[in-house]
Amino acid sequence: MSAHTMGSLTKTDLFIEGHWVPTDKRFAVTNPATGETISEVADGTAEHAERAIEVAARAFKTWRATPAAERARLLRRWYQAMLDNQQALAELMSAEQGKPVAEAAGEIAYGASFVDWFAGEAERVNGDILPLVEEGKKTLVMKQPVGVCAAITPWNFPNAMITRKIAPALAAGCTMVIKPPQLTPLSALAIAQLASEVGIPDGVINVIPTTDSKSVGKVLATHHEVRKLSFTGSTGVGKTLMSQASENVKKISLELGGNAPFIVFDDADIEVAVEQLIACKFRNAGQTCISANRILVAEQVADAFIDKLLPKVKALKLAVGTDEDADLGPLIDQDAVNKVQRLVTTAVSDGAEVLCGGEVATELGDLFYPPTVLRGVTDDMDITQEEIFGPVVAISTFADEEEAVRRANDTPFGLASYFCAQSVDRIFRVSEQLEYGMVGVNAGGISHVYNPFGGIKESGMGREGSVYGIDDYLEKKTVTLGSLS
Repeated sequence: MSAHTMGSLTKTDLFIEGHWVPTDKRFAVTNPATGETISEVADGTAEHAERAIEVAARAFKTWRATPAAERARLLRRWYQAMLDNQQALAELMSAEQGKPVAEAAGEIAYGASFVDWFAGEAERVNGDILPLVEEGKKTLVMKQPVGVCAAITPWNFPNAMITRKIAPALAAGCTMVIKPPQLTPLSALAIAQLASEVGIPDGVINVIPTTDSKSVGKVLATHHEVRKLSFTGSTGVGKTLMSQASENVKKISLELGGNAPFIVFDDADIEVAVEQLIACKFRNAGQTCISANRILVAEQVADAFIDKLLPKVKALKLAVGTDEDADLGPLIDQDAVNKVQRLVTTAVSDGAEVLCGGEVATELGDLFYPPTVLRGVTDDMDITQEEIFGPVVAISTFADEEEAVRRANDTPFGLASYFCAQSVDRIFRVSEQLEYGMVGVNAGGISHVYNPFGGIKESGMGREGSVYGIDDYLEKKTVTLGSLS
């Protein structure tokens, strides 16, 4: 398959049963760096979602019966198509989402890795024969695809948040209906085009962009043919979908909001701590659910930590995504900018000190918020209680390990957490005590296809990626055979 250009991968209609379906009503997708309209995209409705589910239900009958080796072969072809078109996909993502092209290219590779990984897992869905419990009887455990699945994905990772869900679904033998985010639907439509080109059968993947997220989301959550719903997004929306899905006791996995602590203990390697914080905090301009939100630094090393941190933060380049030297781009929209500015402004009014940044970089545009560092932040400030979702380092100090762990856990969320230390005893002790689904120790990057990704408490349920990631797309069936001689 020859490589596409960004233009040839820019699809703008609904994708249902392998066909591009136009609609009379359309909505604009804009470039957050320039404000320019990239394209007008078909605006799906609840009726379109119902049609896509019916199509997926028909396709499921044949896709589930497709040999695992054939499903794996098609997934690997899709994986290769993503890599062959990595640059075009990255340019498209940068245009609709704002992140630097180089960072977007990294996301394409990361997203594709899930397709490759689960291609392998497709051939490793093994059942069991249980020990004999009664003479003349034998019990088998079969693993079978759950059925039609639905995915509702966010704008901050327009490729990887889809592939993390769709790859295990297809590997298991399920079909999928995707509702991509209104702000960034083009990446989803582009990879659907590639899936069609490599031979993934019509109806196995369906994509419904929409401005009516509530209505379409409700259909996906309540339709009797949808047996599994996967959602990544805010805790509030996740709770609504969970309630709706309970109407027919649907399997559900949720990856919701976070409020990640990043603890720097007094025995930490300060250089490592600074390096890992920057890697964690400023990826995608801080617009990630596992971004460090509360920076807790031991009193004894706070000055040394800030002295090393500030020059590196000030050196980060804020620019449009097409700038080859850009470290971070604009925030996604004006609401995002307003939220970050509100959190910084109220923190300062409550006693925090701005060490760098703190105001919109209007010389670049309305949505460019600079890397910002605050010190003197306290736990009662909004910037500590809310997920910042922007490039702001909010630093507070602590006296001892017990205080650090207690404050780190003092949140209803439990997605990701981080700490830096060198004592082996402390590393094991704190890792066990932190109430989070993921812990990074001297590591700001914790996402990898090999690692199970997900949270606890109000940050959700289920795991994506890893050997565990296919489990939510499978049902276990117990078959007891009697009258065996």
